[in-house]
Amino acid sequence: MNPDNSGKPPQTASVTAALELEAFLPYRLSVLSNRMSQAIARIYAERFDLSITEWRLMAVLGRYPGLTAGELVERTAMDKVAVSRAVAGLMASSRVERGADDRDRRRVPLKLSTAGLEVYALVAPLALDYERSLLAGLSAAERSQLEHLVERLLAASEGAEARLRGMASGPEASLKDARTPPTRAADSAPR
Repeated sequence: MNPDNSGKPPQTASVTAALELEAFLPYRLSVLSNRMSQAIARIYAERFDLSITEWRLMAVLGRYPGLTAGELVERTAMDKVAVSRAVAGLMASSRVERGADDRDRRRVPLKLSTAGLEVYALVAPLALDYERSLLAGLSAAERSQLEHLVERLLAASEGAEARLRGMASGPEASLKDARTPPTRAADSAPR
């Protein structure tokens, strides 16, 4: 019998912790990032016919010319397919050019073309102005603290991912294995 006399069964402790998205930092940062990106993406699309991914790659190549597509993936932490599509779009619009690496012919460095540099020169001040408007409500000390905290979170994210991968490979994470029927030697033998 339930001690509170409500007639309802007693509440038992949840086997798993509830995930409250409103308090879950990765979710909140993702929402914040999406809101900021979507606001400025409309301007990029309307005025420059650029997607947000294309602009991000142009911004990186503007600062670090000569990166390969793979290096862009690493530097931006964006999806490989999204980067590949954006590079293809930037090349089709003649904003990015492929180069050659005399020391390693397999390596294909990318750089902004003359047209890409012109767009970069127009978009970069808009991006910086948008950043200033976002930070305008923060004091200098708060901006400094935010920068410090973002750097710490970036560093911590690497260790957190490794820890999560370790947890996901433990015995509790064998749901995928439970759903996948075991492979018999006869099933994999050539016929």
